[in-house]
Amino acid sequence: MIFTMKATFRLFIVCVCLFIATVTLVPPAVSMATDDGATDFLDDEFYDSEPMSVEVGDPLESFNRAMFRFNDFNYTWVFNPVATGYSHIVPVDIRGSVGNFFYNLQEPLRFINSILQGRLSDAGTVLVRFVVNTTGGVAGLGDPAGRELGFKAIDASLGETLGVWGIGDGFYLVVPFYGPTTLRDFSGDMVDGLALSPYYYWADGWEEIAAIYLGKELNKMSLYLGEYEDMKQMSFDPYIALRNGYFQYRKKIRDHNIPLYDE
Repeated sequence: MIFTMKATFRLFIVCVCLFIATVTLVPPAVSMATDDGATDFLDDEFYDSEPMSVEVGDPLESFNRAMFRFNDFNYTWVFNPVATGYSHIVPVDIRGSVGNFFYNLQEPLRFINSILQGRLSDAGTVLVRFVVNTTGGVAGLGDPAGRELGFKAIDASLGETLGVWGIGDGFYLVVPFYGPTTLRDFSGDMVDGLALSPYYYWADGWEEIAAIYLGKELNKMSLYLGEYEDMKQMSFDPYIALRNGYFQYRKKIRDHNIPLYDE
């Protein structure tokens, strides 16, 4: 347990350093403009029309393309086959409950970020969801707050909080085994997802931390099989399509115009 605390502390220090680098070295990015319509990544018009104005630089495009190919190879030949096999063994209801469990554990982080962003109403919704789902949803395995009481899932991350505070994205980045992001969002996600996520405190070493992370991501991947392949087939340049899709989806999520899961 002492080892876990030390490892977590070291990870937190690294994340703080990333945060400080983001704050001090990254100028505010210019916001992008979109229409108010829903985003459909499988719609032909999404790829035929002019891309939305995303003024976040991609100065590391050569590196990012290499990391995109690396992630694509590993997804195609390793993670997708494993996730597909997992989906054949574990029923979708159970996989959905596992996803709910991990999602519920991070509700306190969403509550804090909602407060820091001044979204007090959303903070109240997150708090209600956490209390109801933890008690009435059997430790978060179910989502009675959303499906029975109508309290929809709320997204609030440290990356978004930093953006509200006026800190720019920095530049676009593709991270190995992680995917598309920006310097600011990746720094925030490292704090949110690794340093502060409560389920990693149960682990006694890095092996268990890695197992928890891989299990969580494998379960999540199994719920969205086929979507990545559809995107690749419908795009002339999958790298550009994924980059544009990332920014458009992030924009819609942070405008809180679309649900975080299907009803």
